[in-house]
Amino acid sequence: MAHHTITFSQKVRDKLAALPGKPGVYLMRNSLGRIIYVGKAASLRNRVSSYFRPATFAKADPKLRGLIRSIDDLDFIVLRSEAEATLTESRLIKDYRPRYNIELKDDKRFLLLKVRPDDPCPRFEAVRLRKDDGARYWGPFASSASAWASLEFVEREFGIRHCAAARPGPDDHKHCIDDVVRFCSAPCIGKTDPDAYRARVLEACAFLDGDRPGHLETLRKRMEEAAAEMRFEKAAALRDWYLLLVRGLRERAVVRKTPPIQRAEADAGLAELQRRLGLPSPPHRMECYDISNISGTLSVASQVVSIDGVPTPAHYRMYRIKTVEGSNDPASMAEVIRRRFTRALSENEPLPDLVMVDGGLTQLRAARAELDALGLRDRPRLTGIAKQYEELYHDPSAEQPPLRFSANSPALHVIQRLRDESHRFALTYHRKLRARLIRESVLDDVPGIGAKRKAQLLAHFGSLSRMKAASLEDLESAPGLSRETALLLHAALHPPISPPPALPPEADPPTAVHLPPPDGSVPKT
Repeated sequence: MAHHTITFSQKVRDKLAALPGKPGVYLMRNSLGRIIYVGKAASLRNRVSSYFRPATFAKADPKLRGLIRSIDDLDFIVLRSEAEATLTESRLIKDYRPRYNIELKDDKRFLLLKVRPDDPCPRFEAVRLRKDDGARYWGPFASSASAWASLEFVEREFGIRHCAAARPGPDDHKHCIDDVVRFCSAPCIGKTDPDAYRARVLEACAFLDGDRPGHLETLRKRMEEAAAEMRFEKAAALRDWYLLLVRGLRERAVVRKTPPIQRAEADAGLAELQRRLGLPSPPHRMECYDISNISGTLSVASQVVSIDGVPTPAHYRMYRIKTVEGSNDPASMAEVIRRRFTRALSENEPLPDLVMVDGGLTQLRAARAELDALGLRDRPRLTGIAKQYEELYHDPSAEQPPLRFSANSPALHVIQRLRDESHRFALTYHRKLRARLIRESVLDDVPGIGAKRKAQLLAHFGSLSRMKAASLEDLESAPGLSRETALLLHAALHPPISPPPALPPEADPPTAVHLPPPDGSVPKT
């Protein structure tokens, strides 16, 4: 059908070819360079590409077709996890209020778990609004699957009631029999007295606070026992449940600032690392490296440091990757390790006792090759942390298995805090680069201004804001800028105020915009 065909700009086609299959956010722009839609995705390649399929456009409602018709360019930001993508998406929408996001407020609320401890018979529930009502809340969960898994776990593990009755009694029990089918402790019929039931609720609260990691360890052991007994379906179900719970705890850690580590726990963690890794002494200085990039470019690496197990921001450092094109984390890790330790050798700096790279075995091997090339075959000790199971790789040859830690291991807590700090520090730098990229992208669409000329202009004026404040005469006097190009640049920096692009003829003026859900799913085709 002719009216369902559409062509896209070369800029869009080039960006689609460069999309990675990683979590992140995407920004869609119209022909004026204005951001008109922001979304997040578990896989940028799958999610963004889905908008430009003929079948998607043919079956889309008129308002979605209006968005697709308006797209002239797009940017994307690769992030470490879907949780970070969710938070970044929300922040960008608040900052730029894109036209096609404004009416999606209800879809941008994420699940929380809630309980009223003072109720006669408390129960946990999943909600989307945090109210000042005296209840306790946990979240938000960037993944709804993690939120529901956490809710089901506390109900099963601690015998918490599932029914919605405010004051459940024998009549309610007749209709639910959850003590038979859902492990409910049945306070409604006196199987558990009120004080004992309240103790169960408080224990469940402590688990959600992260103060009872032993319950996760018990679940992991049940998974391993099922596998050993060759009950593989049961083991797989327990594994999926365990990973969702761990993911939920990690997502909430992204929302919260990494809590400070106590001195006693840090000392215990360092002693455990010394023993598990066979180090001559507890590691005094530890360094952790993480790679991030924006739109496959502007790759950066964060270096965070802990002294005696405590993160020490005064020693943090950020690197801009210079020699690697595109999103190549192992090559980027190799570059930053080479630069860091070449400088350390040339300036006779003390070497760290333990280095951790984020990304597992592949990044570990890339870093080890660089250290070997520098003649550092014995020091520093190098490890790589894999996100999925929180395993610590320590042997690049993979002859020795990675180290695994129990959920309440002080060594794991030391590692996680340093790894989370590396993510947080990289994300902070990302925000600065992202803001700069968004502000400066208006120059990319001016004929006669390429990457080299753009850099010259920014160096000449000092910033984009100063360039905007410059008069036409000031622009004409900039080095290498003709009057015609100066006129085009001045027009781009001061666009006329105009209404947003019109919707297609078959659409009524929108009172609400219904776009694909912001959970990273792909529109049905």
